Amino acid sequence: QVQVVESGGGLVQPGGSLKLSCAASVTFFSLYSVDWYRQAPGKERGLVARISQGGIINYADSVRGRFTISRDNAKKTVYRQMIGLKPDDTAVYLCKVGPNSWGQGTQVTVSS
Repeated sequence: QVQVVESGGGLVQPGGSLKLSCAASVTFFSLYSVDWYRQAPGKERGLVARISQGGIINYADSVRGRFTISRDNAKKTVYRQMIGLKPDDTAVYLCKVGPNSWGQGTQVTVSS
């Protein structure tokens, strides 16, 4: 069973930055694509960014230019650097490794 753990969330002021991490306990991590989703209160879960096993990256329009996703296969970890945070970015951020291994999520709150 794959275990996925997100970390790095917290409270940040508008315009601030955070770096989230997604670590997975899985053999051959490099063979898995990794997706970051977010879910705000009262809203549906939405895909924010994806990095494929080959390193191909896609971003949602709402975060393109502000969020950067990267992976370190040796550490079995995917990172997401977020800058220029807005109150609308407030959500629980969840990581999915492969087709169906989810973490519990990490809360990001953007507020003054």
